[in-house]
Amino acid sequence: MTKEKKQGKLIVFSAPSGSGKTTIVRHLLDIEDLNLEFSISATSRDKRGTEIDGKDYYFLSAKEFKTKIKNNEFLEWEEVYRDNFYGTLKTEVERIWAEGKNVIFDIDVSGGLRIKRKFPEETLAVFVKPPSIDELKIRLKKRKTENEDKINMRVAKASAELATAPLFDTIIVNDNLESALKEAEEKVSKFINS
Repeated sequence: MTKEKKQGKLIVFSAPSGSGKTTIVRHLLDIEDLNLEFSISATSRDKRGTEIDGKDYYFLSAKEFKTKIKNNEFLEWEEVYRDNFYGTLKTEVERIWAEGKNVIFDIDVSGGLRIKRKFPEETLAVFVKPPSIDELKIRLKKRKTENEDKINMRVAKASAELATAPLFDTIIVNDNLESALKEAEEKVSKFINS
């Protein structure tokens, strides 16, 4: 992917699970003036529930994913657990740029920072911070999607992720959703129009 092909900007949202980044990203996608399109990640994990290939994720086998890694087809990727990969295909960003749109990512911390390093000028990297670890745990429990062990795992991971916040261009503390949405809108709009 060469810089000459660049048409839009890259907006990265990263945060510990339960911080509200997905809610913020969905809100921004509804604002027409921002001209955003969501970057669909690729994964080698199995589909869950009603997930749809090409809408929720691009579902690949671990073997297909590894082949694409070998062929340098990813902008960024990570092996989260053994043979459980997540990544951003270069073709996904190129597809969105070809439509003349800006790309928005809802992505883990390390993937977000990799994109920022590859495209420092074109990327706005936003870290969404929960008001506290205790509040994060409450939010994860309210979801009722995971057992206590999984929640504790996510909370432990969140501490490490919070330490990376200063590496991002900007931090939004999501202690009040309305304020966080407004702040995200302002920051993204200013970056896109700069």
